[in-house]
Formats: sequence, structure tokens, C-alpha cells
Amino acid sequence: MGRLALLLLAGTAWAADLTGIWVGEIDSGRPDRDPTQISFQFVQKGTALGGKQYGDHQSTPIATGIVAGELVTFVVVTTEQAGNEINDTKVRFTGRLVNGALELMRERESSTRAGAQSGAFVKPGSGQMVRLKKLT
Repeated sequence: MGRLALLLLAGTAWAADLTGIWVGEIDSGRPDRDPTQISFQFVQKGTALGGKQYGDHQSTPIATGIVAGELVTFVVVTTEQAGNEINDTKVRFTGRLVNGALELMRERESSTRAGAQSGAFVKPGSGQMVRLKKLT
């Protein structure tokens, strides 16, 4: 019975609680541009991950999120400007918790022209690495 309790405790220690504020940067990929600051407030309840992404002028709720051990996946629908168009873009973050930091791949999954509900161009394979550290 003691071994079973020890195994159960070890299993719960493996699944970290991501609740809190996480901050990081996204590399622009261009030498003439500074990295973009990014931050999230995560609320984890079991395997469900919610919260919001913070921007310069607004916050955007996490649409769906799942934590499975050290693996993390969540989706945010953001409003972006591309030239004269305003697009609602579905952005998927996938990755894992590594040494206390979240290492994520940020990929635009789909984009819709706001108001028109028609598709907008999304460059395939345009993922960016994001590394987040927990503040609280």
C-alpha cells in the first residue's frame, strides 16, 4: 500500500499547475525588428487550460486549452491587421514544460476577414518559437 501512495504522489508531481502569469518573447526573424513581447495569464483546472493572452491594447481569451502531463496545447483567436484588411486569426500554441519554462510553437492555423467571414491567406509553415517564464 505504501508503494501505491508513493506512485500516486509521484504522478501528481509530474503534472505541473500552470496557473499564473507567464511572459516571454517571440523572435521577429528579422535583424531590423526587436522581438515581440508576449504574456499570458493561465488558469488551469485539472487538464483544462483557460485564461487570456495580453496585448498592447487588449486581452484575448484562450478559446480552448489542454494540459496533459508536460504537454500543453491552447488556441487564441486574435484580431490582426494585414494591409487594409482586419482579420480574425486562429493561433495554436503547442509545446511542453521544460525545466520550469514553457517552450511553445506558435502557428497561425486559419484566418477570416472580419465582417466578411471569408477566408484570408495564412502562410503555411510559418511557426515561431516562444519561450515563456512564470512570474507568479
